[in-house]
Amino acid sequence: MSADCQTVTRLPLFLILAPLAVSLAGCTDFSPPQQIPAPIAALPADFEGSQANDARSALNWWHDFNDPVLNRLVDEALIANLDIAEAAARVDEARAQARLAGAARFPSVSGSAGASYSDSPLAGTSFGNFAGPASRLTNETYSTGLNFAYELDFWGRIRNDARAARADLFAAEADLRTARLGVLADTIATYFEVVDLRTQIALSVGTIDVLQDRTENTERRYDRGLASSFELYQIRQDYRNIQSALPQRESQLTAAEGRLAVLLGRYAGTLREEMGNQLTPQLVFEPIPAGLPADLLIQRPDVAAAAQRFEAARFRVGARRAELFPSLSLSSSLGTQSGNPSGIFDILDNWVLNLGASLTAPLFQGGRIRANIDVAEARYAQQTASYARTVLNAYREVTAALEDYEEQRQRYTLIFGQLQEARASANLQAERYAGGVSSFTDYLDALRTLYQVQSSLSTAGRDVALAQLAVHRGLGGGWTEAAEISTVPLVTPSPGNAADGETDGS
Repeated sequence: MSADCQTVTRLPLFLILAPLAVSLAGCTDFSPPQQIPAPIAALPADFEGSQANDARSALNWWHDFNDPVLNRLVDEALIANLDIAEAAARVDEARAQARLAGAARFPSVSGSAGASYSDSPLAGTSFGNFAGPASRLTNETYSTGLNFAYELDFWGRIRNDARAARADLFAAEADLRTARLGVLADTIATYFEVVDLRTQIALSVGTIDVLQDRTENTERRYDRGLASSFELYQIRQDYRNIQSALPQRESQLTAAEGRLAVLLGRYAGTLREEMGNQLTPQLVFEPIPAGLPADLLIQRPDVAAAAQRFEAARFRVGARRAELFPSLSLSSSLGTQSGNPSGIFDILDNWVLNLGASLTAPLFQGGRIRANIDVAEARYAQQTASYARTVLNAYREVTAALEDYEEQRQRYTLIFGQLQEARASANLQAERYAGGVSSFTDYLDALRTLYQVQSSLSTAGRDVALAQLAVHRGLGGGWTEAAEISTVPLVTPSPGNAADGETDGS
């Protein structure tokens, strides 16, 4: 039987077996079964510490602070922040890695074209004792072709590696959302810190003016024998303490504004003029919804990233286990071959077909394959623990944030009540001093107390905002979208005299 006849008889068998092998590829998967880690298998149904009755998804929840300056800063940070840019680049890298791993699941096709020329002598013809001229053999070969190669993924190695890379991509996308949420939270927290520090500085300046008048008044009373040396010492000490604290707060304000600028991808010192002097955010004073479902943890990007890395590690265990088994590869080439350049275009007469299959089985690798399996299983165990720890910590953070938010709201309410009393007392003392009933000292002490309560209220308002921010951050975003949101001003009134009147007296 000729070689051509042998090719014709073998070709149908190959073409029958190849699709069958492809259909069987991927039927086996050595990955561990998908399961939830035991420590977090019984997630509570909802969170405790809430009082409202409605729970819906909210977008752009920071707009509830009703501050256009804050909204503009957040929008700029989400666009220009460098941490977000870095995380976005890692997503691009993971996407390319996923495409690279997925490409191995498809056949590879390449084109080729070649030309060769050879000129070699043949043995010469003998005439007696003389050798005749040697004849030469020349050969020209021209060829073109398409080459195909495909590895049958019987055991799921390529498929699992591609799944793992895809899970890594999802984890990188979740990391990007984590970075965005972190930048958003840091921007809002730093902004409220700036607001509080500006208020504290303004109140400190007002308190210094009051204490200066109070010190001068006490010195006059001391000179007349109406005040003790201890009273004079005490008021001077308070005056100097407030004075010494003012530069520290100004330094803290500069540092906070610098951090805010970096969050926006700017140099420090470029925001103060742009932000302006009037920062008027409103505190959202809504209680946390009742029965807030613990399933909201799923929207936390760090939990999603941990879950995807847990899945990626699981798939890689299956891929490494598959390396223990033989791999079957198919290859073929189809083209033309001729002794002259024009002949390569004569497809009907000069076509060439080659078909091949190879089976490769690992016999001895020095323990490399087993070691890779052990590495993959160890990393899977690590990701299992990491995923469970992430969920437990997330639940703890949300529970603590909910409790802290309620406590900070109560604290703000109590201090706000003190503010009403302090303002009423200052107004009363101003009226009594103007009517000659009480002393200037009583008026100054009441005004100083008012400033102190205003300072405490500003800090309490900042803490309410940060506590609310912690709940949003803990839940990966918003939780409610109420039709009417209860708000209260965060910034206290600018310090000033509680009542008109002269600042001189005894």
